Amino acid sequence: MGDTMNQQSKFGHVINEIEETAIAIILGLMTLVTFANVVLRYGFNTGLIWGLEVTLFLFAWLVLFGMSYAVKITAHLGVDAVLNLLSPKARKVMALIAVTVCIAYAFLMFKGAWDYWANFANLPQTDGRWFPTGFQDKFLGRAWYETNDIPLPEWLRFIEGWMNEGDEYEKLPRFIPYAILPIGMALLLFRFIQAAVRLATGQQTSLIVSHEAEDAVREVAVKRDAET
Repeated sequence: MGDTMNQQSKFGHVINEIEETAIAIILGLMTLVTFANVVLRYGFNTGLIWGLEVTLFLFAWLVLFGMSYAVKITAHLGVDAVLNLLSPKARKVMALIAVTVCIAYAFLMFKGAWDYWANFANLPQTDGRWFPTGFQDKFLGRAWYETNDIPLPEWLRFIEGWMNEGDEYEKLPRFIPYAILPIGMALLLFRFIQAAVRLATGQQTSLIVSHEAEDAVREVAVKRDAET
């Protein structure tokens, strides 16, 4: 049992490191590209033609990584006015119902994300309207779709033989930036499952941001006013 928990904690630690590192790198790259574009535009009357598209993709990656990370640190906003009227036991039941709905939502989003991205990566979509019942037997690969302005780095030229039948890419293929869709939804699903376990075992009491810190600050302020 202890070994299993240790493996789970190690896996969770790896996911934490991936999310936090990715978010930090993305924020840094967005800042760098935007700053460079501003300097080039107003200082030298030029610019990075691919700057806007890169920033848009980076922002999308940031949102999707941040969505799952916010579940982990319970930073998502929510309305708990009614929940606060319930007993602790009833609140736990409602939280478990809510996280079950969230797991179903994340699963459906993961299916949709995979189905949207798959053909761009020459992979089959899933069969089934709501839940996957298998994979497509026949599909039209679209790995030849490229981004509008982002050039393909030379060190990625090897993917031309894998994904584009050896034909040269002029721009970055879309399956690379679009890969965040299934990755982000898989992380979201993982975080909701993780939250469900923590709620069931009493390690966590809510899915949304806690107001305990705000209440503590308010109590300190009231006591201070009373003393003065």
